[in-house]
Amino acid sequence: QVQLVESGGGLVHAGGSLRLSCAASGSTFSNNAMGWYRQAPGRQRDLVATIDSAGSTNYADFVKGRFTISRDNAKNTVYLEMNSLKPEDTAVYFCVARVWGRWAYWGQGTQVTVAS
Repeated sequence: QVQLVESGGGLVHAGGSLRLSCAASGSTFSNNAMGWYRQAPGRQRDLVATIDSAGSTNYADFVKGRFTISRDNAKNTVYLEMNSLKPEDTAVYFCVARVWGRWAYWGQGTQVTVAS
């Protein structure tokens, strides 16, 4: 069982920055790929960024160059640094852990609101 707890969401104006954190417990964190999804009202969940156990990263096109995912295995924490935020980035952001070849564990989500 893996528990994920996100923090760092909030309200920011367009062009601003936020850093989300996700604290993981209950698993050998360093062995798991981690990621962030987001879901805007009335829309499906979209994969935003991923980082594997070796630190390799991937990003959705809509955040490339603006968001950075990273991990600190000593702290069992994954981060999402979000810069140049846009109103369309407004969503609930979920931390996810990859186990058994799928995104098996999800956090409760943290709200990010970007005001124009």
